[in-house]
Amino acid sequence: MAQEADLDLVEVAPTARPPVCKLMDYGKFKYESAVKARESRKNQTQTIVKEIKLRPKIDPHDYGTKKGHVERFLKAGDKVKVTIMFRGREQSRPELGFRLLQKLADDVTELGFVESQPKQDGRNMIMVIGPHRRAPERKAEPKAAPSRPVPSPRSEAQAPAQVDEAEPESEAGTVVETPAEVSAPAPTDA
Repeated sequence: MAQEADLDLVEVAPTARPPVCKLMDYGKFKYESAVKARESRKNQTQTIVKEIKLRPKIDPHDYGTKKGHVERFLKAGDKVKVTIMFRGREQSRPELGFRLLQKLADDVTELGFVESQPKQDGRNMIMVIGPHRRAPERKAEPKAAPSRPVPSPRSEAQAPAQVDEAEPESEAGTVVETPAEVSAPAPTDA
């Protein structure tokens, strides 16, 4: 029957009792399933995890710079793994790193949320911040500068520029005084 219809007999559910078979064009079926898989992959978004490393004794300006990086990553829709690195005697004061991570989390609350709370991992303390569930902002296309008419050389040659004999004005709109003609003193024969 499948050969008469120029179709294939495909076993759909081999574990069912009785096994289920279907008459179909197997090549067309494989192609359509590949297209569906491709479409589902296209709609998926890959999560990218960016990492920022800090030290417990960080300067306020350096903290601001690192916070700016975290904000940029969250605006792009990426997760951020914030790592505090402890060295030497800093390891005995993990509360300093915990407070720093809490401060960073509070500073970026409008852009993201804390996915995993700060936890000590050997010499490091780690916290993961994820973006809020919304579409990431795309990079804005640069707006073109307002176009100004560019005079062509032909139009300048055809229409001579009018010269105003009155006092010239500067760009700010104030009157600029032009120096009067100064004649050189006549030489004296002495």
